[in-house]
Amino acid sequence: MHEDIEQLKDKFCITATDTELLRQAGTLLADFMPEFIEKWYAWLKQQEEFSLFFGSNSSNLKRVQEQQSIHWQSFFVGHINNNYIKERRHIGEVHARIGLPNDIYFAGMSIASQLLSDELWNIKPMPANIGAIANALTKHLFLDSYLVIDEIARIQNLRLSESHKAMMEMSTPVTPIWEGILLLPLLGILDSSRTQEIMNKSLSKISEERTKVFILDISGVASVDTAVANQLIKITKATQLMGCSAIISGISPAIARTIVELGVNIGEIKTTSTLRDAFEIALKLINVTVS
Repeated sequence: MHEDIEQLKDKFCITATDTELLRQAGTLLADFMPEFIEKWYAWLKQQEEFSLFFGSNSSNLKRVQEQQSIHWQSFFVGHINNNYIKERRHIGEVHARIGLPNDIYFAGMSIASQLLSDELWNIKPMPANIGAIANALTKHLFLDSYLVIDEIARIQNLRLSESHKAMMEMSTPVTPIWEGILLLPLLGILDSSRTQEIMNKSLSKISEERTKVFILDISGVASVDTAVANQLIKITKATQLMGCSAIISGISPAIARTIVELGVNIGEIKTTSTLRDAFEIALKLINVTVS
C-alpha cells in the first residue's frame, strides 16, 4: 500500500517539499478557516442541491459543518497515508450513497480552492514563496478530489455490474416446459458476454434436469450477425455433447437470409420458424404423443 501511495503522489507531482508548503498554508489559513466554512456554506445555500440534501434540518447541517472542519484540519496536516485515503474514500462512499451529483461536488471543490487561494494571496505581509504555497495547495486539492470521485465511480460501476448481472439472470430464463424438455427464450441484443452466460446457465440446467431436448427460441432477438450466429451454434453443439438434442426456433425470414448470406454453417442443428413447431419436434424426440 505504501508503494501505491507513493505512485499516487508521483502522478499528482506531490513532493515532500509540496507537503511542507501545504502545512505552511495550513498555518497561514488557520484563523481564516471558520470564515472559510461559513462562506462556503453561504455559497452552497444558493444551490438547489442544498435544499434537496439538507432541507430545514439545521442539526444535520451543523453536524456536517463540524465534519468539514475536521476534514480540513486533516487536509492541512498533509499526511497522505492509508488513513488519509480511507477517510477520503469514505466521503466518496457517503456521496455515492446519498446520490450527490458530481457537478455540485466539483463546483464545491472549485469554490473551496478559490476561497483558500484568494485568502493566501491577500495575506499581509505576503510570504516570498506564496506562489509555491498556492501551487502545493492546488496539487493536494486535486488529489483529494480524485480520491473522492474515484470512490464514487467505483461504487457506481459496482452497482452497474450488479444490475447487469441481475438483468442477465432475468433475461436468461431456462425453463422446463415438459419432462425432459428445456426452453430458453431470448430477447433483445446478444453480445459475447451474454452468450457466454447463456451457455453456462443452459449447460448447468441441462445437467441438473437431465434434459433430452433443448429449445433455443430466438424470435425475440433483435438481430443476428456472424459472431452471434456462431455463438448460438456453439451453444447448441455444446448441448449435443451432453447427449441433449438441440432445436433453434424463431428463425424469421430475415434471420434465415442473414445466416445464408453470412455463410454460417449450422450443420445438423434442427431449426424451425415457430416455437410451436419446435415443441412438436421435441415431443416426438422424447416419444410423447399429444392428442
